[in-house]
Amino acid sequence: MAKGGRRYPLVVYTRMMNRWWPAVFLIGVVLLVIAWLIQWWGFEDWRWLAAASVGGLNIFIGILLLLLRKSAYVQPFSDYLKLATPFLRLNISYKRFRRASSANMGSLFPRESVSSWRAEIIEPLAKMTALVIELNSYPMSQSSLRMFLSPFFFKDKTPHFVILVEDWMKFSTELESMRGGAGSAPSAPQKKRITNSILSRLPGKDK
Repeated sequence: MAKGGRRYPLVVYTRMMNRWWPAVFLIGVVLLVIAWLIQWWGFEDWRWLAAASVGGLNIFIGILLLLLRKSAYVQPFSDYLKLATPFLRLNISYKRFRRASSANMGSLFPRESVSSWRAEIIEPLAKMTALVIELNSYPMSQSSLRMFLSPFFFKDKTPHFVILVEDWMKFSTELESMRGGAGSAPSAPQKKRITNSILSRLPGKDK
């Protein structure tokens, strides 16, 4: 099994879930209170049951979002980069990598080039630095990737991923270390065969 490095939470998902879960949870609590009031006032059972059901569902979704905040991450392995989100697990082979470079999120996604609701999300992230990993090709179809990943993973239509983590320099260093070590050193059996081959050529070895 390939050795894994540190997990780096994906900031876009963490920030979005931190923003959504309190609101969803609060709506659920309010609906449960409304359901209790409807029952207390003596309305038909289906009214308070409907409000209670929707409220309970919202509370469940809010708690689920809270628990899933850190479930989106990238993790370098010895021969691939793992990209994990609540809806997708993807192993990106280093053989697909062309190059990696850093860029400011604000320059990658200018406010005037995105919709209003995306602009609200990107605004607090605009000054952060992301790592742009350019690829020879995607490991799966681009349409499928765009269906399961946030639009902030893609700056244009070329094969690449925009990876935003809190400590991009540490992530970049570990990623390059993993990539540099992949296949660079011969394994122990290979070293042994090379050594035996050299010794067999020494004078007096066959005596």
